[in-house]
Amino acid sequence: MAKITPEGVMIGFDFGLKRIGVAIGQTLTQTATPKAIVNSRDGVPDWEHITLLFEQWQPNAIIVGLPMRLDGSEQALTQPARKFGQRLSGRYHRPVYFIEEQLSSIEAENRQKQQKSRQKNQKIDDHAAQIILENWLQTQWPELIANQANNAELK
Repeated sequence: MAKITPEGVMIGFDFGLKRIGVAIGQTLTQTATPKAIVNSRDGVPDWEHITLLFEQWQPNAIIVGLPMRLDGSEQALTQPARKFGQRLSGRYHRPVYFIEEQLSSIEAENRQKQQKSRQKNQKIDDHAAQIILENWLQTQWPELIANQANNAELK
């Protein structure tokens, strides 16, 4: 049976040990919106909050940013983020896709500074999740669609 590439609503995560940013996106428009910041205690997420987000948005797939160093090597949060993604997939029975990310939080800060909407000490984790999800929607999702089309042609 052919693997179907998920379409429609996607949920994206910017993993952190204290806070996890969440964004909701759409494959049709390839855009995302910051939605929530989930608290995490000692790396253990507030699963109830995440469950509420899944119930509300009914996403078809999960996108998790994998924090990487600028040279592309793994850093301290890479493995915990990967484990978090695997747990999400296991709990919510959706495919999980990872995307390497560097500096999404800095990009989110810069965007808010340009918009002058950021208040002092305002958290930006959900905006970082938006950047991660939009990057995936604009780069990796089209590749999945193209690969699926190519595989269909080969059969």
